[in-house]
Amino acid sequence: MAAKTIMTMPIISKLFCSSSQTALVVRRRPHVVNGGGFVVTDCSSQRVVFRVDGCGVLGTKGELMLRDGDGEPLLLLRRKGGMVEALSFHKKWKGYSLDYEESKNQVFTLKEANNSCLAMKNEIRISTHPRTISNKGWDFEISGYFPDKSCSIVDSMGNMVAQVGMKKEVEQVMESKDLYHVVVKPGMDQAFVIGIIAILDYIYGESTNC
Repeated sequence: MAAKTIMTMPIISKLFCSSSQTALVVRRRPHVVNGGGFVVTDCSSQRVVFRVDGCGVLGTKGELMLRDGDGEPLLLLRRKGGMVEALSFHKKWKGYSLDYEESKNQVFTLKEANNSCLAMKNEIRISTHPRTISNKGWDFEISGYFPDKSCSIVDSMGNMVAQVGMKKEVEQVMESKDLYHVVVKPGMDQAFVIGIIAILDYIYGESTNC
């Protein structure tokens, strides 16, 4: 029997796409010690693979930085602002990949509801750039509720590409949800997934917010 071909979706880089399912652990950093943000560890190797600096580190509201395990910048996450944004149906975040010279290239836009009617539906959708995945106007959406650490990232076809959760034994002893896991499906860009989680963390006023 022929081996099943894994389709990769390199949104930041194919370097962050694995042929097998990957389990990651997210540990939030306290504002008072490290200025907020979180550290991401690979469950198998116990190696730090990503770090996220919140606005307490960067000193700018609405701006986050995703770094690799060595501290090199990978992704700048920036919230749009201004009067036009305030009057819009959605709030927008933009993700910019950074090369070794730290030049910026937009790779996705995340939209969150900006009025009470849409907010009740918890509508958060992501469009990749350039648009090559879906013709729906968006490529991924958030299903579930992030503050409960019970949500997933779903593509436009309804397939789950990543899931956020907590082990029951951890949930029983850690009421604050400072430690949780992320399972990323084969072929999915792990850096992109953690970038989205960083924005969700900020939206819901957790460790990256200040």
